[in-house]
Amino acid sequence: MASMDIFNDDAFTLHSLTAAISETQYVPGRLGALGLFDNEGINTTQLSIEKDGATLALVPAADRGAPGVQVNADRRTLIPFNTLHLPENSTIMADEIQSLRAFGSESEVEAVANYVAKRQAKHRRQLDATHEHLKIGAVKGILMDSDGTTPLLNTFTSFGISQTTHSLVLATATTKVRGKVLEVLDKIEDQLGGVSFTGARGIMGRNLFKKFVDHDSVKDAYARWQDGAALRDDVRSGFEFGGVIWEQYRGQVGSVKFVGDDEGYVIPEGVPDLFIGRFAPANYMETVGTNGLPYYTKIEPMRMNKGVELESQSNPLFLCTRPNAVVKLTG
Repeated sequence: MASMDIFNDDAFTLHSLTAAISETQYVPGRLGALGLFDNEGINTTQLSIEKDGATLALVPAADRGAPGVQVNADRRTLIPFNTLHLPENSTIMADEIQSLRAFGSESEVEAVANYVAKRQAKHRRQLDATHEHLKIGAVKGILMDSDGTTPLLNTFTSFGISQTTHSLVLATATTKVRGKVLEVLDKIEDQLGGVSFTGARGIMGRNLFKKFVDHDSVKDAYARWQDGAALRDDVRSGFEFGGVIWEQYRGQVGSVKFVGDDEGYVIPEGVPDLFIGRFAPANYMETVGTNGLPYYTKIEPMRMNKGVELESQSNPLFLCTRPNAVVKLTG
Protein backbone atom coordinates (compact mmCIF):
# COMPACT_ATOMS: atom_id res chain seq x y z
CA MET A 1 0.00 0.00 0.00
CA ALA A 2 1.48 3.31 -1.05
CA SER A 3 1.81 6.27 1.31
CA MET A 4 2.57 9.97 0.95
CA ASP A 5 6.20 9.32 1.91
CA ILE A 6 6.59 7.72 -1.50
CA PHE A 7 7.08 11.19 -3.00
CA ASN A 8 10.42 11.52 -1.22
CA ASP A 9 11.80 9.06 -3.76
CA ASP A 10 14.18 10.35 -6.45
CA ALA A 11 11.63 9.30 -9.06
CA PHE A 12 9.63 12.43 -8.24
CA THR A 13 12.32 15.09 -8.45
CA LEU A 14 12.03 18.00 -10.89
CA HIS A 15 14.57 16.36 -13.18
CA SER A 16 12.86 12.96 -13.21
CA LEU A 17 9.34 14.31 -13.68
CA THR A 18 10.41 16.72 -16.43
CA ALA A 19 12.18 13.88 -18.25
CA ALA A 20 8.99 11.83 -17.95
CA ILE A 21 6.67 14.46 -19.42
CA SER A 22 9.13 15.08 -22.25
CA GLU A 23 8.97 11.37 -23.14
CA THR A 24 5.17 11.31 -23.17
CA GLN A 25 3.88 10.42 -26.61
CA TYR A 26 3.45 13.53 -28.73
CA VAL A 27 0.43 13.81 -30.97
CA PRO A 28 1.68 16.50 -33.34
CA GLY A 29 -0.33 19.37 -34.68
CA ARG A 30 0.03 20.04 -38.38
CA LEU A 31 2.61 22.80 -38.08
CA GLY A 32 4.59 20.74 -35.61
CA ALA A 33 4.59 17.86 -38.07
CA LEU A 34 5.80 20.08 -40.90
CA GLY A 35 8.86 21.07 -38.89
CA LEU A 36 8.66 24.74 -39.87
CA PHE A 37 9.96 26.04 -36.54
CA ASP A 38 13.57 26.11 -35.39
CA ASN A 39 13.25 25.38 -31.65
CA GLU A 40 15.89 26.15 -29.02
CA GLY A 41 16.11 26.76 -25.31
CA ILE A 42 17.24 30.12 -23.92
CA ASN A 43 18.41 31.00 -20.39
CA THR A 44 16.31 34.18 -20.03
CA THR A 45 12.62 35.02 -20.26
CA GLN A 46 13.19 37.57 -23.02
CA LEU A 47 14.71 37.53 -26.48
CA SER A 48 15.36 40.25 -29.03
CA ILE A 49 14.99 40.22 -32.80
CA GLU A 50 17.33 42.45 -34.75
CA LYS A 51 15.55 44.44 -37.40
CA ASP A 52 17.99 45.32 -40.16
CA GLY A 53 17.03 48.35 -42.17
CA ALA A 54 19.11 47.11 -45.12
CA THR A 55 17.93 48.25 -48.52
CA LEU A 56 19.20 47.52 -52.02
CA ALA A 57 19.49 50.14 -54.77
CA LEU A 58 20.86 50.22 -58.31
CA VAL A 59 24.09 52.16 -58.72
CA PRO A 60 23.96 54.74 -61.56
CA ALA A 61 26.82 54.94 -64.05
CA ALA A 62 29.17 57.94 -63.70
CA ASP A 63 32.29 59.36 -65.32
CA ARG A 64 35.63 58.17 -64.01
CA GLY A 65 36.71 60.37 -61.14
CA ALA A 66 33.18 61.53 -60.41
CA PRO A 67 31.95 61.11 -56.82
CA GLY A 68 30.16 57.87 -56.11
CA VAL A 69 26.74 57.34 -54.60
CA GLN A 70 26.76 57.89 -50.85
CA VAL A 71 26.16 54.57 -49.08
CA ASN A 72 24.94 55.04 -45.52
CA ALA A 73 25.29 52.48 -42.76
CA ASP A 74 22.25 50.28 -42.23
CA ARG A 75 20.14 51.18 -39.25
CA ARG A 76 19.55 48.26 -36.95
CA THR A 77 17.18 48.09 -34.04
CA LEU A 78 16.60 45.44 -31.39
CA ILE A 79 12.99 44.56 -30.73
CA PRO A 80 12.41 42.73 -27.42
CA PHE A 81 9.85 39.96 -26.96
CA ASN A 82 8.82 38.23 -23.75
CA THR A 83 8.21 34.50 -23.61
CA LEU A 84 4.79 33.29 -22.51
CA HIS A 85 4.13 31.44 -19.26
CA LEU A 86 1.78 28.44 -19.60
CA PRO A 87 1.21 26.77 -16.20
CA GLU A 88 -1.10 23.83 -15.42
CA ASN A 89 -1.92 22.41 -12.00
CA SER A 90 -3.40 19.19 -10.66
CA THR A 91 -4.00 17.99 -7.12
CA ILE A 92 -3.34 14.40 -6.06
CA MET A 93 -4.92 13.76 -2.66
CA ALA A 94 -3.62 11.33 -0.06
CA ASP A 95 -6.69 9.12 -0.41
CA GLU A 96 -5.94 8.60 -4.10
CA ILE A 97 -2.42 7.38 -3.34
CA GLN A 98 -3.27 5.32 -0.29
CA SER A 99 -5.84 3.34 -2.24
CA LEU A 100 -3.27 2.29 -4.84
CA ARG A 101 -2.06 -1.27 -4.69
CA ALA A 102 1.10 -2.41 -6.38
CA PHE A 103 0.20 -4.78 -9.21
CA GLY A 104 2.29 -7.78 -10.25
CA SER A 105 5.98 -6.92 -10.27
CA GLU A 106 5.38 -3.20 -9.81
CA SER A 107 6.89 -1.59 -6.75
CA GLU A 108 5.00 1.11 -4.86
CA VAL A 109 7.16 3.71 -6.58
CA GLU A 110 6.25 2.33 -10.02
CA ALA A 111 2.55 2.26 -9.18
CA VAL A 112 2.50 5.87 -8.01
CA ALA A 113 4.72 6.99 -10.90
CA ASN A 114 2.22 5.49 -13.35
CA TYR A 115 -0.60 7.31 -11.58
CA VAL A 116 1.26 10.61 -11.81
CA ALA A 117 2.14 9.90 -15.45
CA LYS A 118 -1.56 9.86 -16.38
CA ARG A 119 -1.91 13.41 -15.07
CA GLN A 120 1.28 14.41 -16.85
CA ALA A 121 -0.02 12.99 -20.12
CA LYS A 122 -3.10 15.21 -19.93
CA HIS A 123 -0.93 18.22 -19.14
CA ARG A 124 1.29 17.38 -22.10
CA ARG A 125 -1.61 17.06 -24.54
CA GLN A 126 -2.98 20.44 -23.51
CA LEU A 127 0.44 22.11 -23.75
CA ASP A 128 1.01 20.57 -27.20
CA ALA A 129 -2.35 21.89 -28.40
CA THR A 130 -1.46 25.32 -27.02
CA HIS A 131 1.92 25.23 -28.79
CA GLU A 132 0.17 24.47 -32.08
CA HIS A 133 -2.27 27.33 -31.49
CA LEU A 134 0.63 29.72 -30.86
CA LYS A 135 2.49 28.48 -33.94
CA ILE A 136 -0.57 29.22 -36.07
CA GLY A 137 -0.59 32.66 -34.45
CA ALA A 138 3.02 33.12 -35.53
CA VAL A 139 2.01 32.25 -39.10
CA LYS A 140 -0.87 34.74 -38.94
CA GLY A 141 1.34 37.38 -37.32
CA ILE A 142 -0.90 37.71 -34.26
CA LEU A 143 -0.60 35.29 -31.33
CA MET A 144 -3.93 34.80 -29.57
CA ASP A 145 -4.74 33.64 -26.07
CA SER A 146 -6.69 30.43 -25.47
CA ASP A 147 -10.05 32.15 -26.07
CA GLY A 148 -9.06 32.81 -29.67
CA THR A 149 -9.97 36.52 -29.44
CA THR A 150 -7.51 38.12 -26.98
CA PRO A 151 -4.26 39.12 -28.72
CA LEU A 152 -1.06 38.31 -26.85
CA LEU A 153 1.37 39.66 -29.45
CA ASN A 154 0.95 41.49 -32.75
CA THR A 155 4.19 41.09 -34.69
CA PHE A 156 3.06 43.51 -37.39
CA THR A 157 2.85 46.25 -34.77
CA SER A 158 6.15 45.15 -33.22
CA PHE A 159 7.99 45.28 -36.55
CA GLY A 160 6.13 48.34 -37.83
CA ILE A 161 4.91 46.60 -41.00
CA SER A 162 1.61 45.65 -42.62
CA GLN A 163 0.17 42.23 -43.40
CA THR A 164 0.43 41.05 -47.00
CA THR A 165 -2.96 39.99 -48.37
CA HIS A 166 -4.21 38.57 -51.66
CA SER A 167 -7.59 37.69 -53.11
CA LEU A 168 -7.92 34.58 -55.28
CA VAL A 169 -11.19 35.95 -56.76
CA LEU A 170 -12.81 32.52 -56.53
CA ALA A 171 -16.34 33.94 -56.80
CA THR A 172 -15.69 34.67 -60.48
CA ALA A 173 -15.97 31.56 -62.65
CA THR A 174 -13.59 32.90 -65.30
CA THR A 175 -10.75 33.65 -62.88
CA LYS A 176 -7.49 32.01 -63.87
CA VAL A 177 -6.60 30.78 -60.40
CA ARG A 178 -3.15 29.54 -61.39
CA GLY A 179 -2.24 33.10 -62.35
CA LYS A 180 -3.55 34.34 -59.01
CA VAL A 181 -1.38 31.79 -57.23
CA LEU A 182 1.67 32.95 -59.18
CA GLU A 183 0.88 36.48 -57.98
CA VAL A 184 1.02 35.18 -54.41
CA LEU A 185 4.49 33.78 -55.05
CA ASP A 186 5.53 37.13 -56.52
CA LYS A 187 4.38 38.87 -53.35
CA ILE A 188 6.34 36.46 -51.19
CA GLU A 189 9.43 37.02 -53.30
CA ASP A 190 9.03 40.79 -53.02
CA GLN A 191 8.71 40.67 -49.24
CA LEU A 192 11.70 38.38 -48.81
CA GLY A 193 13.88 40.65 -50.90
CA GLY A 194 17.02 38.79 -51.84
CA VAL A 195 16.32 35.81 -49.59
CA SER A 196 15.44 32.68 -51.55
CA PHE A 197 12.79 30.11 -50.62
CA THR A 198 12.53 26.51 -51.73
CA GLY A 199 8.76 26.20 -51.93
CA ALA A 200 5.44 27.37 -50.55
CA ARG A 201 2.59 25.76 -48.64
CA GLY A 202 -0.98 26.99 -48.52
CA ILE A 203 -3.21 26.16 -45.54
CA MET A 204 -6.91 26.96 -45.72
CA GLY A 205 -10.02 26.84 -43.61
CA ARG A 206 -12.77 24.48 -44.69
CA ASN A 207 -14.94 26.95 -46.63
CA LEU A 208 -12.10 28.56 -48.53
CA PHE A 209 -10.59 25.17 -49.35
CA LYS A 210 -13.89 23.93 -50.78
CA LYS A 211 -14.26 27.07 -52.90
CA PHE A 212 -10.70 26.63 -54.09
CA VAL A 213 -10.93 22.97 -55.16
CA ASP A 214 -14.42 23.47 -56.64
CA HIS A 215 -13.30 26.26 -58.95
CA ASP A 216 -13.33 25.23 -62.59
CA SER A 217 -9.64 25.99 -63.11
CA VAL A 218 -8.58 23.90 -60.10
CA LYS A 219 -10.97 20.94 -60.33
CA ASP A 220 -8.87 18.86 -62.74
CA ALA A 221 -5.68 19.19 -60.69
CA TYR A 222 -7.51 18.24 -57.51
CA ALA A 223 -9.25 15.31 -59.18
CA ARG A 224 -5.92 13.93 -60.45
CA TRP A 225 -4.49 14.23 -56.94
CA GLN A 226 -7.48 12.37 -55.46
CA ASP A 227 -7.16 9.61 -58.06
CA GLY A 228 -3.60 8.94 -56.91
CA ALA A 229 -4.34 9.24 -53.20
CA ALA A 230 -4.81 5.50 -52.77
CA LEU A 231 -1.26 4.92 -54.02
CA ARG A 232 0.37 7.26 -51.48
CA ASP A 233 1.35 6.34 -47.94
CA ASP A 234 0.60 9.82 -46.58
CA VAL A 235 -2.22 11.81 -48.17
CA ARG A 236 -1.87 14.65 -45.66
CA SER A 237 0.92 16.28 -47.66
CA GLY A 238 -1.59 18.11 -49.85
CA PHE A 239 -1.74 18.64 -53.59
CA GLU A 240 0.35 20.88 -55.81
CA PHE A 241 -1.17 23.65 -57.86
CA GLY A 242 0.60 26.68 -59.29
CA GLY A 243 3.83 25.89 -57.47
CA VAL A 244 2.16 25.77 -54.02
CA ILE A 245 1.25 22.71 -51.94
CA TRP A 246 -2.35 23.17 -50.77
CA GLU A 247 -4.17 21.55 -47.87
CA GLN A 248 -7.10 22.08 -45.56
CA TYR A 249 -6.10 22.89 -41.98
CA ARG A 250 -8.25 21.21 -39.35
CA GLY A 251 -6.79 22.36 -36.01
CA GLN A 252 -9.42 23.13 -33.40
CA VAL A 253 -9.87 22.90 -29.62
CA GLY A 254 -13.43 23.27 -28.40
CA SER A 255 -15.00 26.18 -30.28
CA VAL A 256 -11.65 27.82 -31.06
CA LYS A 257 -10.66 27.20 -34.68
CA PHE A 258 -6.98 27.84 -35.31
CA VAL A 259 -7.64 28.90 -38.92
CA GLY A 260 -10.97 30.52 -39.76
CA ASP A 261 -13.27 28.79 -42.22
CA ASP A 262 -12.95 31.56 -44.80
CA GLU A 263 -9.25 32.38 -44.49
CA GLY A 264 -5.99 30.91 -45.68
CA TYR A 265 -2.25 31.56 -45.59
CA VAL A 266 0.60 30.82 -47.96
CA ILE A 267 3.85 30.12 -46.14
CA PRO A 268 7.29 30.23 -47.79
CA GLU A 269 9.40 27.19 -46.98
CA GLY A 270 13.15 26.78 -46.77
CA VAL A 271 13.85 30.30 -45.46
CA PRO A 272 16.48 30.22 -42.69
CA ASP A 273 15.19 31.39 -39.30
CA LEU A 274 11.84 32.46 -40.74
CA PHE A 275 9.96 30.65 -37.96
CA ILE A 276 11.60 30.32 -34.56
CA GLY A 277 10.51 28.75 -31.29
CA ARG A 278 12.28 29.64 -28.06
CA PHE A 279 11.74 28.12 -24.62
CA ALA A 280 12.61 29.98 -21.42
CA PRO A 281 13.46 28.17 -18.17
CA ALA A 282 10.78 27.52 -15.57
CA ASN A 283 10.36 29.92 -12.66
CA TYR A 284 11.98 27.53 -10.16
CA MET A 285 15.18 28.10 -8.20
CA GLU A 286 16.64 24.92 -9.71
CA THR A 287 16.30 26.25 -13.27
CA VAL A 288 17.71 29.76 -12.84
CA GLY A 289 20.36 30.42 -15.50
CA THR A 290 19.76 27.14 -17.31
CA ASN A 291 18.64 26.73 -20.93
CA GLY A 292 14.89 26.34 -21.14
CA LEU A 293 13.13 23.09 -21.98
CA PRO A 294 9.77 22.74 -23.76
CA TYR A 295 8.14 21.18 -20.66
CA TYR A 296 8.63 21.11 -16.90
CA THR A 297 6.84 19.24 -14.14
CA LYS A 298 7.26 19.53 -10.38
CA ILE A 299 5.54 18.13 -7.27
CA GLU A 300 5.08 19.95 -3.97
CA PRO A 301 3.44 18.67 -0.73
CA MET A 302 0.18 20.29 0.30
CA ARG A 303 -0.45 21.81 3.72
CA MET A 304 -0.69 19.20 6.49
CA ASN A 305 0.61 16.59 4.01
CA LYS A 306 -2.89 15.96 2.68
CA GLY A 307 -1.67 15.41 -0.84
CA VAL A 308 0.61 16.89 -3.48
CA GLU A 309 0.23 19.55 -6.11
CA LEU A 310 1.50 18.66 -9.56
CA GLU A 311 2.46 21.57 -11.77
CA SER A 312 3.46 21.40 -15.41
CA GLN A 313 4.51 24.41 -17.40
CA SER A 314 5.98 25.60 -20.65
CA ASN A 315 7.45 29.01 -21.38
CA PRO A 316 7.53 29.35 -25.16
CA LEU A 317 7.59 32.06 -27.75
CA PHE A 318 6.88 31.26 -31.38
CA LEU A 319 7.64 33.98 -33.92
CA CYS A 320 7.76 34.62 -37.63
CA THR A 321 10.70 36.95 -38.13
CA ARG A 322 9.30 38.18 -41.48
CA PRO A 323 5.53 38.12 -40.91
CA ASN A 324 4.79 40.09 -44.10
CA ALA A 325 6.35 37.23 -46.13
CA VAL A 326 3.32 35.09 -45.20
CA VAL A 327 0.40 36.00 -47.46
CA LYS A 328 -3.13 35.99 -46.08
CA LEU A 329 -5.67 34.73 -48.60
CA THR A 330 -9.29 35.56 -49.18
CA GLY A 331 -11.70 34.06 -51.66
